Amino acid sequence: MKRTLKDYLIITLKGIGMGAADVVPGVSGGTIAFISGIYEELINSIKSINLSSLKLLLQGKIKNFWNAINGTFLISLVAGIFISILSLAKLIEFLLENYPVLIWAFFFGLVVASAFFVAKKIKKWNAGIITGAIAGTVIAYWITIISPAEANTSYYFIFLSGAIAICAMILPGISGSFILVLLGMYKFILGAVTDFNLLIIITFLAGAVIGIIAFSNVLSWLLRKFHDITVAVLAGFMVGSLNKVWPWKEVTETFTNRHGEIIPLTEQNIFPGTYAEITGQSAMTGAAIALAVAGFVLIWVVEKITDKK
Repeated sequence: MKRTLKDYLIITLKGIGMGAADVVPGVSGGTIAFISGIYEELINSIKSINLSSLKLLLQGKIKNFWNAINGTFLISLVAGIFISILSLAKLIEFLLENYPVLIWAFFFGLVVASAFFVAKKIKKWNAGIITGAIAGTVIAYWITIISPAEANTSYYFIFLSGAIAICAMILPGISGSFILVLLGMYKFILGAVTDFNLLIIITFLAGAVIGIIAFSNVLSWLLRKFHDITVAVLAGFMVGSLNKVWPWKEVTETFTNRHGEIIPLTEQNIFPGTYAEITGQSAMTGAAIALAVAGFVLIWVVEKITDKK
């Protein structure tokens, strides 16, 4: 596929969107890839990093290797993801700490719109596809209610966390960041990024590279052989993840980790009025609804631009 510099800049912008989503527990970068029209190309490009393409590299056929793995596309996207994560990590952390209702409301709108537009890609629904969508919804919902563990900061577990989280990051609806929360590693990894702890970052990325190459082969095969039912399951993942991104929550149980930090263990969704009573803070219902609508409209605009192209 011939692309211009402008095309690759747009791909980098999509990478920035994916990176921003992946920083937030509950929102998936895979969702952004899907609705921006690059999901299957991303999966197939990652899958192409295999023994055959690596053989070309070892033989010194660098141009052939680069073309085989769709290298310019991948590097443009990865550059956007890293720019976003490195520049937005502190901002997202601040916003989640100080304006959680508004941030979750915006992402709630994003995920609702994403689920809707992904489901629209299925041209013909039948019992098997409906079952797949329900299964995806149930699995994602179950993941959102699992209690998080405490961080294990040994390097083998950092590597394993990278491998597991990256698989979730490329699945629409299942957030890699939220998987890190469940593993007890979210704050630890986010802190390593903001502090630029290279050893931890490299260990985590090594696990992510191994995990994504292995998992992309499975996803590529599923999309090729069972496209509609796979898309239905992915749409279900998005619907099930809405439980996590509901803006108004009550913390029902906490635990104190080894560093003395109080970590929310379990939460339950509540109505805005109840939120105001329990927390003594404004539920900001109007602003939250406005941001949810803005999130929905943003995805609608992206979808229309993608369809037009």
